[in-house]
Amino acid sequence: MKQNLKHLLGWLAALVVSPLTISFLAFKLLLKGRTPHFAGYSQFLSLFPGLIGSYIRYGFYRFTLTQCVADGVIGFGALFSQADTDLGRGVYIGPQCNIGSCAIGANTLLGSGVHVMSGKGQHNFADLTTPIKDQGGALTKVNIGEDCWIGNGALILANVGNHCVVGAGSVVTQDLPDYSIAAGNPAKVIKQRNS
Repeated sequence: MKQNLKHLLGWLAALVVSPLTISFLAFKLLLKGRTPHFAGYSQFLSLFPGLIGSYIRYGFYRFTLTQCVADGVIGFGALFSQADTDLGRGVYIGPQCNIGSCAIGANTLLGSGVHVMSGKGQHNFADLTTPIKDQGGALTKVNIGEDCWIGNGALILANVGNHCVVGAGSVVTQDLPDYSIAAGNPAKVIKQRNS
């Protein structure tokens, strides 16, 4: 019964937010697949508080992200900068998170204020004669595995394996293998959950 009610609320939220979804998809079609306006939609949708806000965000993202299974939580103030994002079943994204291009596996928890960057090469800065803002960069899709817990304020710039725990405030700059417990800046594996 509870699951049916959640599905019904999810579809109602998708219906409520459908004018925004349709306008986004129309812009995407006009811009031949490019989505520079995506962040603006995300900023607007991040402002709706509580459980209703989470349903509204999922109502939009299930049709605009590359993959979004609509049974998780997207907290107040959570921003998505790239539509090239996959959210698995049961994902929890805490308040004030900033999510770049990534894939987040099923049942993964992101604490408050977690930032998932679109890789380590977003900004080039080698040319001293050109302003950094004009040097471009490359976005990389970061993978966070299933059943992970990413602590508050962590910065994720590299892949995180399945069943990992990343300590609050940690900065992940190198890929973490499955079952890692990592902490620090830069984050280091301090223990394996399966040993």
